[in-house]
Amino acid sequence: MNKFIIGLLLLNFYLIGDAQTIETVNIGKQVWAIQNLNVSNYRNGDPIPKVEDDSTWASLTTGAFCYYNNDSASYASIYGKLYNWYAIHDARGLAPVGYHIPKDAEWARLKKTLGDNAGTQMKATSGWSDSGNGTNSIGFAGLPGGFRKLDGTFFHIDYFGYWWSSTEFSNSNAWYRSLYDEFSVVYRSNINKASGFSVRCLRDY
Repeated sequence: MNKFIIGLLLLNFYLIGDAQTIETVNIGKQVWAIQNLNVSNYRNGDPIPKVEDDSTWASLTTGAFCYYNNDSASYASIYGKLYNWYAIHDARGLAPVGYHIPKDAEWARLKKTLGDNAGTQMKATSGWSDSGNGTNSIGFAGLPGGFRKLDGTFFHIDYFGYWWSSTEFSNSNAWYRSLYDEFSVVYRSNINKASGFSVRCLRDY
């Protein structure tokens, strides 16, 4: 087992009007959730709008979530929700108490800890198409949840996983990390904040 795995913790957080059990894994000095966020309320209990309509999604400048293809029955339990970046930036808090959405620098720290073939180590051992499964040797259990484009359409389920950082690139864009089907690296890029990506939480230091 990878020397950076110190242990697996099971923690429960009961939010006002919302709840999610969070399993975590220690990777180096960081403690990461091993599943995507799947909450419908902000930390203070206010609901996060669920937006399915394509044109409405494209025009958003405030927080919202959806499920891939607007199909919760098929995707919610496996991939969680897709959030736009405005939900991350909302002052009411998207992450459960004691956790936060990782900054770009914290994603970089994870990649540096893992070294070569970080993507392979982070990918789950099943769920990826075209022989793209990883070793999950550090317990991150990354899955290819796809994303929602700025125009509201959905792409790349089973082939690509995308996760927001909380760090802005510009007024319109923010940084994210991604894992791709047959590749062993972790990619870094930026995209419009109205896009819909998965979210992983990092425990507060």
